[in-house]
Order: sequence, then C-alpha cells, then structure tokens
Amino acid sequence: MEKLPTYDDVVRAHERITGHAHRTPVLTSRLTDAELGLSLFLKCENLQRMGAFKFRGAFNALSRFDAEQRRAGVVAYSSGNHAQALALSGALLGIPVTIVMPHDAPASKLAATKGYGANVVSYDRWTESREEIGRALADRHGLTLIPPFDHPHVMAGQGTAAKELFEETGPLDALFVPLGGGGLLSGSLLAANALAPSCAVYGVEPEAGDDGLRSLRAGEIVRIDTPATIADGAQTQQLGAHTFPVIRDHVSDIITVSDAQLVDSMRLLGSRMKIVAEPTGCLGLAGARDLAERYRGGRVGVILSGGNVDMARFAELLSK
Repeated sequence: MEKLPTYDDVVRAHERITGHAHRTPVLTSRLTDAELGLSLFLKCENLQRMGAFKFRGAFNALSRFDAEQRRAGVVAYSSGNHAQALALSGALLGIPVTIVMPHDAPASKLAATKGYGANVVSYDRWTESREEIGRALADRHGLTLIPPFDHPHVMAGQGTAAKELFEETGPLDALFVPLGGGGLLSGSLLAANALAPSCAVYGVEPEAGDDGLRSLRAGEIVRIDTPATIADGAQTQQLGAHTFPVIRDHVSDIITVSDAQLVDSMRLLGSRMKIVAEPTGCLGLAGARDLAERYRGGRVGVILSGGNVDMARFAELLSK
C-alpha cells in the first residue's frame, strides 16, 4: 500500500489544481441560521467544474502521471461524479480515459462522462464487481487505475475543498462531510487537523449504507451489500485501505441520515437558497441539521459535495 497522504500533500495538490478547479463559494442563509440556532457555512462544491468535488482529486491524480502513463491512459470505476471528473481532467490534460459505470447510472452523469470524451464500459452494480472489471482492463491495456476514493493523490485533492473552507471562514466548531468511500472525509480530516484542530469533524452516510459507521465501531473495515438509497454517490460497499486509517484515527464520529432527510435538505436548498444539489451532496447538510441542537450558537461548516442530478429526478423527489 502506498504511503498515506498528509496535509503537506493537500497543500501541494491545491497548488496543482489552482487555475484549473474553481474556488467554489461559501454561502450562508440568515433564515436557516435562525431556524437552526447556529451559523452555517456551505462550501458549494455543486458549483465545481463538472458539478462535484471529485474534479479536485481527479485532476490532482492525473496531473502527476509520467509520460508513459499519459500515453497509455487511465481507467476508473464510478457511478458518475468520479467518472465525469476523470473524463474532464483527461480531456484537459490529453490523457485517454476509460470508465466502468453501472448500467443504471443517472442519465445526466453518463451523458456528461461520454460528452467529455471518455470510453464507457457498462456493468451491473448488483451482480458484478466494478473493481475486478477495472483491474482486468488495466492489466489488459496497460492503463493506470485511479479508484474513486482509495488513492493518496485523490484523497489529497479532495482535501483542498475543506482547506478553502477553513481559509475563508476561520475556525469552526464542527464540519459535516458526506461519506461514501471516504476520499472527501479523509482529505477533509487532514485539512481540519492542520487548520482547525479543535473542530469536530463528522462523516455522514445514508442509513442504508452505514459501512463507515460499522467500520468505525468495529475498528476494522466492514463490507456491506450495495445499499439501496437515493444517494447514488454513496452506494459504496466499504471504506478504502487508505481512507479508513485516516478516518479511524481522526474523525469525531460517523452518523447516518434517511433518504427522507436528504430530500428535505434538497428542498431547503432549492427553495431557500436557489441551489440544486444531488441527494449525496446533501448528506452533510442533513447531518448538520440532525445535530443542530448540539452546536447551538456555534459555527458549523458543511460540504455540499455535488449537484449532478437529473432535473426530472430532482422534480420527482421534491414532489413527494
């Protein structure tokens, strides 16, 4: 296993992506603050290039390729956002990209991935292993495999979102971060430990996909079946070998929220702040709302991780 990343890696990643990734805004809402009894700061990665934080880690990872790796290309597996991030990064850097995507991936994410020029290989997320397919393609064609979260360069890149948040807000009492495979959470923990060591950092998972919570309690990685949740970006089965040690050693806690809470947070963002966020992107906000009483009067940060949701699906969820 490669060496775990440090905050210095986050700093260097930030230098690499500057001028390529957007420095996304941090938004607030006086009405929401009054309702929750705290000061809420939303880091809007739904406004990042390709619509999610994943661009940060993907661009950082691909920018470190040597000449042979750039020529041969990259392969990855993803339900959508990592796919789009690598596809766009590859297009910008002139690197061929192959993505293994589930056949039921959101149509908008599939279209965007192909639109950026990636070759898409479909699979059945319920019966096939995307990891095995990805490794087989890498071995067969000499491609470099960049997983969606379990990679030091990806983790360091994702940590730049929290770095920017702390640089803008100063110290926070708590930070709530969406949790799937742990790339964003582990990177955020590296940034928080360096810039705001007294800040409590929470990972937030969908109730059906509580492998992170189980792993934290067990002290080892726990694998689950593919969870049934509207948070498609968090339908991971386990944390990574790189992400788990960082999370285990530094996270304050991992909490879970229901799909109904995610829809309610999507509705709040859409109606009150005119923000479109995908269900997975709302995990942090749903978690912050759930623990609002604990941080009454405090300063709380949330990473809105993405906004890539089909408009028809968005309308369908909010109409329920």
